[in-house]
Amino acid sequence: MDSPIQPPSGQEVAADVSRALEEDLGEGDCTAALISEQALLETRVISRDEAVLCGRPWFEETFRQLLANIRITWQADEGDRIRLDQEICLLNGPARILLSGERTALNFLQTLSGTATKARHYVDAIAGTGAVILDTRKTLPGLRLAQKYAVRCGGASNHRIGLFDAILIKENHISAAGSVTTAVRAAARLYPALLLEVEVENLEQLEEAVDAGAQRVLLDNFSLGTLEQAVGRFKGKIELEASGGIDLGTVRAVAETGVDFVSTGEMTKSVQAVDFSMRFVS
Repeated sequence: MDSPIQPPSGQEVAADVSRALEEDLGEGDCTAALISEQALLETRVISRDEAVLCGRPWFEETFRQLLANIRITWQADEGDRIRLDQEICLLNGPARILLSGERTALNFLQTLSGTATKARHYVDAIAGTGAVILDTRKTLPGLRLAQKYAVRCGGASNHRIGLFDAILIKENHISAAGSVTTAVRAAARLYPALLLEVEVENLEQLEEAVDAGAQRVLLDNFSLGTLEQAVGRFKGKIELEASGGIDLGTVRAVAETGVDFVSTGEMTKSVQAVDFSMRFVS
């Protein structure tokens, strides 16, 4: 059995939630102050969409930081496909805290579930091709690790996390260095332990990247025909990643060319939040 997908560290989750609560609560929830401190309520979260669930650690951390004894009973796990009108969880505790934490908790749940859901759509779209869907660095500011986790919950895989954990030599790097070969050799010398990838715009650059010793190439905005040529000539010699202008309508045709990876920023930058609602029971 596969091991569970691990979220960012508790420290990272807590920092995300702390920032979100600070911007929402400010000096205090003026409206919730109208409710008696002794009032207790039960509430449930319902999904108004079909989706993939993601964001439980942030949801739970929201109420933990509000320093209340909120009891949360989950009806679905991270990565589960959820149905329209499915009950996701029940919450019991002080009414003021439930009201104050509602929006922040739901914001995390809806955004990360939206990311995971989009990732699952891409994974389903290329099923059986052998290609792997990758994300990019086009994430919501401040939520990079959270969205990267959500992508994994949706069944896709992560590209580099940031500028520090892999080399991706792009057009401007090549121009500044003088050539693909010069840039690749410098990267291999300075960072021998990191993945070394080059973004190429044509087959000539691809051949140069292979000869220079790159491990992977990003085939930027290649036509299907040119992707097929690249696969025919270089499959097995270097990892081939297609990217640029790819959406759910085109991703399967791209994957069927035989590339190893297909990367898209749409999973993280074009998030359609899942509609969750919190309804008080008593």
